[in-house]
Amino acid sequence: MAREQQMRTIMKRLRASHPLGTLRRCLQDRAGVSAVLVALMMIPIVGSVGLAIDSSVGFILKSRLSKSLDAAALAGGRVALSDNAEEIARQYFDANFGPTDGTVSLDDFHFELDESKEFVTLTAQATTPTYFMRIFGKDSMTVNGRTVIQRQTTGMELALVMDITGSMRGSKFAAMKQASQDLVDIIFGDRSEIENLWVSLVPYVASVNIGPSRTNWLATNDEVLKKPSRFDPEGWRGCVMARANPFDTDDTPPATQPFTSYRYPKTSDTEDNNYPPVKSEATADNNARGPNLACGAPIMGLTASKSAIDGALDAMLVSARGGTTSNLGLSWGWRTLSPRWRGLWGGTTPATHPLDYHTENMEKVVVILTDGENQFHDNNKMSNPPYSDFTAYGRLDDLGTTNPKEGRKILDNRMSGTCTAMKSAGIRIYTITFGSGVGSSTQALFSSCATEPSMYFHAPSNEELRSVFHTIAGELANLRIYQ
Repeated sequence: MAREQQMRTIMKRLRASHPLGTLRRCLQDRAGVSAVLVALMMIPIVGSVGLAIDSSVGFILKSRLSKSLDAAALAGGRVALSDNAEEIARQYFDANFGPTDGTVSLDDFHFELDESKEFVTLTAQATTPTYFMRIFGKDSMTVNGRTVIQRQTTGMELALVMDITGSMRGSKFAAMKQASQDLVDIIFGDRSEIENLWVSLVPYVASVNIGPSRTNWLATNDEVLKKPSRFDPEGWRGCVMARANPFDTDDTPPATQPFTSYRYPKTSDTEDNNYPPVKSEATADNNARGPNLACGAPIMGLTASKSAIDGALDAMLVSARGGTTSNLGLSWGWRTLSPRWRGLWGGTTPATHPLDYHTENMEKVVVILTDGENQFHDNNKMSNPPYSDFTAYGRLDDLGTTNPKEGRKILDNRMSGTCTAMKSAGIRIYTITFGSGVGSSTQALFSSCATEPSMYFHAPSNEELRSVFHTIAGELANLRIYQ
């Protein structure tokens, strides 16, 4: 029995060690089989889920990058010709891309303006860590973005309203002319004319010159028509008086409300305007005299010719005496753009212009600059102060006050009304104060006159003025996403 028992034990051990026996046991253990199969099946499932999650992270980052590049490209494109265009683009990119959590990194940002200055290209690259793909040895993923915008000059009627008072004399005047020329060069590029681009030029002092040929805008009994000898020996240069309020602030055409010619009165006081003989302001400055004293360069109506604009800017001179009436300059800028004046300007302006407000693909824009406050030039040497030089409003007391501050307030209020009416009509207004002599009240007036706060600029120096005009020129471009 003992021997038989020993043989059964040996056979049992042999069966247990056979490979078939091992397989049989595995098949009999169903729980173990399920665990192995589930483990094998989970490998592709986990990989797919991980890939989907990491892909979603990459997609979100890509979208974030693209939107930020679009915003940056549009912002940079508006000022593409200024020296800090890339800096502005980067600021917009950072503001839209937002802060990172310390894991996402921005590896590259590049701003490029092509040689034609027509296309702006922005590219960026960002890296983010993976969450599941690192199982397969991929610890991070890189995302790239690219945006191209095309700068196109939109159809536009543009009025440049420039202060040419005596305080602008010297380097300031040269800087203003150069900055204005830069703007014209930028919007025209290398072309002499651009379809649907029209520019007017409105120089102003204490009066505005409509040009001596426009006598049909004067009242029928005006002395230019009835007593022209009063303007001897040089004749009427073309300046007009301000119409009675509210017509001094609006765009009512002359057929409804005609103008009166401007003639600086002849006086016996040599400190005011003793003539003859006539002394031209171009050579005599504040010692000038004559019936056209404080009558500046004439308005140039809308023209499509770059050479005509260049010529008018080049011929523009500083005008002495009188003071500053930015409100009248702005009103005349409006009249060069108002459809109520269509067909009246003649010369370089066709009978079809100015166009209607809100004409498709056309904008109406005014850029107005001053280096000082609205004021009547005080003449303290006159025999009965307080007094002032003669202006389009007459003397200071013709406004109903002998207080210069009250006179300034009256003109400021009238300018504010003109600004509001122009903006309501659909005209975009850029305003600029220039130099260190502009007080806080005038800066506030010009800031509130601008269509948007960002469309007001204060340029303390000649260099900053040129930068301002470059910025405005860039913003006058119509931008669209190209790629």
